[in-house]
Amino acid sequence: MVYVYTLLVSLLLTLLVTPLVIKLAYRVGALDKPDTRKVHRKIMPRLGGVAIYIGFIISLIFFMDFNLQVLGIILGGTLILILGAVDDIWGISPLLKLKGQIAAALIVAAFGVQVNFLNNPFDGFIELGLLTIPFTVLWIVAITNAVNLIDGLDGLASGISSIALVTFAAISFFMGQTLVTLMALALAGSVIAFLKYNFFPARVFLGDSGSLFLGFNVASLAVFGLLKGVTMVAFVIPIIVLGVPVFDTLFAVVRRYLQKEPIFKADKEHIHHRLLKKGFSHRQVVMLIYLISLGFSASALIMFRNLNIFQ
Repeated sequence: MVYVYTLLVSLLLTLLVTPLVIKLAYRVGALDKPDTRKVHRKIMPRLGGVAIYIGFIISLIFFMDFNLQVLGIILGGTLILILGAVDDIWGISPLLKLKGQIAAALIVAAFGVQVNFLNNPFDGFIELGLLTIPFTVLWIVAITNAVNLIDGLDGLASGISSIALVTFAAISFFMGQTLVTLMALALAGSVIAFLKYNFFPARVFLGDSGSLFLGFNVASLAVFGLLKGVTMVAFVIPIIVLGVPVFDTLFAVVRRYLQKEPIFKADKEHIHHRLLKKGFSHRQVVMLIYLISLGFSASALIMFRNLNIFQ
């Protein structure tokens, strides 16, 4: 029952606290103004990560026994939340955000959440050795930004993240990883509750405080849980679960490179923008991408079930 309580407490707390965070966002100036690149047409509060964080952390305090790895993820996530909140209120440069993400990922790695080896498809394992920390940091930073980049429509990033988190919780439960399951459910409960206010038409945006926080935690939980598997397929599982943001980001990087544009330059060529141009409504695009994400997650669960790769 602890799993159910963890989910429900985070859900209820976030439902209660989000209206207060909306008021706070207006008061401190954490507002997203419309421009030619954005889809929305009115000023929106964008401090959603704070509401998600509160529900998540309080639920963990009630129902989890903390160890060093859990503490590392929480400390790194707190740094990411602060970084995103500062950007939501005052705005900071992409380079500073990247440095902050690297620092947060280093905290997680320093507390023992690391990818230590990969499977050699031909024979044995590849020990990462000195590459353990760089590889772990690269993974966390890449997934953090992938979720951030997909946050372009009401409820899109939060919905995709909740699907991924529930999938991670299911897999880690069957792997016997209690801590990962509890953390995934606590965060899933917060995000699902936040969707009440974030789904189209949204009353509040995730902001960088939310999208960076979600991406960071999804990436860290993948390392903490799924990437402890002992085969290359174990590495593929979280990539499949996160298929939409991962592939959308890869295409964006390639597209900007070929067009000789800065990698971090924002544009309106992401999958959700393209679907809008095809004539789909805002709500239809979000629901369609949800279905695609569910398909990716179902594929990952089938792979896990059939191959029994973590035994």
